[in-house]
Amino acid sequence: MSLRRRTVEVLVAAGLSVTALVPPAAAAGQGHGHAVPLRVATYNIHAGAGMDNVFDLDRQTAELRSLDADVIGLQEVDVHWGDRSQWRDLAGELAERLGMRVSFAPIYRLDPVTPGAPKREFGVAVLSRYPILSAENHDITRLSTQDPNPVPAPAPGFGEVVLRVKGLPVHVYATHLDYRGDPSVRIAQVADTRRIMAADRESERRPVRQVLLGDFNAAPAAPELAPLWQELDDVEPGGPTYPAQDPVQRIDYVAVSKDTVRVRDAAVAETLASDHRPVVADLLLRR
Repeated sequence: MSLRRRTVEVLVAAGLSVTALVPPAAAAGQGHGHAVPLRVATYNIHAGAGMDNVFDLDRQTAELRSLDADVIGLQEVDVHWGDRSQWRDLAGELAERLGMRVSFAPIYRLDPVTPGAPKREFGVAVLSRYPILSAENHDITRLSTQDPNPVPAPAPGFGEVVLRVKGLPVHVYATHLDYRGDPSVRIAQVADTRRIMAADRESERRPVRQVLLGDFNAAPAAPELAPLWQELDDVEPGGPTYPAQDPVQRIDYVAVSKDTVRVRDAAVAETLASDHRPVVADLLLRR
């Protein structure tokens, strides 16, 4: 079943409008002037494994295709990482299968197990139907899962791309915040995120369109996320995202700059292709 059909059924059951998530092309002509439509999604792909912990990239490809998104932020992406994902380049394979461009931002980049093999990498990625004008892998505060005695320190894995969407530049960021119960690292990561995004706004004289995609590992009302909502709007898709089977909390987000991007509709897609459910949103980019 397609995302649109699933979304309409959920909205009808809730007594809400069934005009949500119309095709982006149609959204452009419904009284919004010269605003440019853009469909985006975020999905923690659990290194290619579903809720059943079985690696199945065909299953995830089908789910991603059903979202019909122009831009997708991915988390927990293996690139030649290990046996769990068959040593494959998940970022490159998904991009090729979906006919999209890709930018991968590793959090970890380790030496191969076998001499001469590719580096073992794990991180986040952005898939795009639109041209990628530039890409950067920013450092933010992290508490490494690869160090037996970690301390919070700057580390890569906050991916940024600048896209050209029908003539408009759009900054898209992909992130995965700390999962631990103690919010102290997430507090630092939110501060880092705001600093990076503010620098982009300050470096351009014209208004900057910004879209943040990620697994924040915190609920919308969590105090550590509150500073984000000063500059960004949460698309509020109306449902929990984790765990994928019988989800109880929303920790996956699409957030957009308040003055330059309008949220038209958003939804959570029902699927067990990962241990998270994806969030998809129809946006309108203001000129």
